[in-house]
Amino acid sequence: MSSMIPVFLTGLCFLLLTCCSGSRILVVPVDGSHWINMEVILKELHSRGHNITVLHSSKSWYIPSNSSIYTSINVHMLEDESDKSYYNKMLLDVMECRRLPTFISTFCHQHLITSMLAKGHEILARAAAAMLDDPVFMKKLQDGKFDLMLTDPALTIGILLGSYLKLPMVFNVRWINNGEVHFTIAPSPASYVPVSGSELNDQMDFLERTKNMLHYLYSIVEQHFIINPAYSDLLQRHFPPGTDLLSLEHEADIWLVRTDFVFEFPRPTMPNVVYIGGFQCKKARPLPVELEAFMQTSGEHGVVVMSLGTLVSALPREVTEAIAAAFAQLPQKVVWRLVGEKPSSLGNNTLLVDWLPQNDLLGHPKTRAFVAHGGTNGMYEAIYHGVPVLGLPLLFDQFDNLQRLKVRRAARVVEAKSLTKEDFLEALKDILETPSYRNNIQRLSQLHHDQPMSPMDTAIFWIEYVIRNKGAAHLQSTGFSLPWYSYFCLDVAVLIMALIAGFVWASVIVCRFLCCRRSRRKMKAE
Repeated sequence: MSSMIPVFLTGLCFLLLTCCSGSRILVVPVDGSHWINMEVILKELHSRGHNITVLHSSKSWYIPSNSSIYTSINVHMLEDESDKSYYNKMLLDVMECRRLPTFISTFCHQHLITSMLAKGHEILARAAAAMLDDPVFMKKLQDGKFDLMLTDPALTIGILLGSYLKLPMVFNVRWINNGEVHFTIAPSPASYVPVSGSELNDQMDFLERTKNMLHYLYSIVEQHFIINPAYSDLLQRHFPPGTDLLSLEHEADIWLVRTDFVFEFPRPTMPNVVYIGGFQCKKARPLPVELEAFMQTSGEHGVVVMSLGTLVSALPREVTEAIAAAFAQLPQKVVWRLVGEKPSSLGNNTLLVDWLPQNDLLGHPKTRAFVAHGGTNGMYEAIYHGVPVLGLPLLFDQFDNLQRLKVRRAARVVEAKSLTKEDFLEALKDILETPSYRNNIQRLSQLHHDQPMSPMDTAIFWIEYVIRNKGAAHLQSTGFSLPWYSYFCLDVAVLIMALIAGFVWASVIVCRFLCCRRSRRKMKAE
């Protein structure tokens, strides 16, 4: 009998490993830097035997139609009606907003994002309606007999298709609708949870809490009066009465949130929220020969790495000139990913490249600092490898991301709107010469690595968990099905107030009755 135990255990493990291998997964990603996150997960799922189908535009910026790890279905998406140069124009508008007083500038920035969201959600609603109204396309998806919808809900098409097809749904998420994911899925007290775009932290004084509340109210108005109406006709035609965008989002089984509380401020969460911040990070690989040779020429001074992400291709000329002139005065070597005209003030110590292996450079022992725009991927790679950051935020969540590292004294932040050579050079020297910045981010790196499972293994486990169990409804809160007055217990409050009022009224009546009775007795006695 004892000899059968190893065989039994081996068979059991085989069953557990193969019960969802070969599963059919429908994926609706988001382009740009979001695709980097999604592709990492898809490669791991493919290596485990899953069959993957990706819906994307034939005009995608970064998502290839031909891939060895997935099958493509080309559809009309947001990319068909948008242009990457739009973000260059938006950068200039944001820089103008940043010239306003601090309290007002964040609302100006948010207004620009609102204008973008209004157009974007209208395009997404039209694209989703075209798919749902196409019986041939929908039959193709239904015949695919998918086991799971994996989507990035920063764009809504995956949510709508997954709900319509009644598929178990997993979100690979940081941003959704008009803000950070927690504001959709978890309680978010405005007293200590900073609203996306507010550029606040969790230690707020009265004025900051006022600003945070105003941002919170703004986000509610934005959701219910700008975003939701774009989908009202589509939802009426294809979904049960009373369905809205938020109710579909709340149906997701697992939310794989791309954050770690080493980086995020502590706050309430939910049972079906799983944290995978930094899952795309990995150990540095060897650099190309020419780049490695350049790194080695830096000697004991080391290298500064600079990259401003994938969307914004050009900073204003005066800003790049100031940065180049500041770099030229450093003893360090510089690797700078720059798309655009070469600055005239460029020094001999600076290498310009169209593309760089960012993760491998940050993990190189010669790297001393990272000049970055504050995108989530770059921030987690800096934390993973323990490299201090000089932030130059440009758009969207970058200001909030850098604020989180700044509060932890692992970064400094400069503003593109008023950047001078002197300011940039002073901040960069401070990062390079003050040991506390490196010590603080290496402490964050140590905490980030101290986990029972890697973020990637955690992500794959929960995706396969949903496939194995055909959903995870037992982890979903019933609070989302309550009417708003029940959720906030306003009906209970009204009952208690009515009982108190009734008790007070009855007490007054009894007191008046007793007083009148005593008064009559006294009058009779006289």
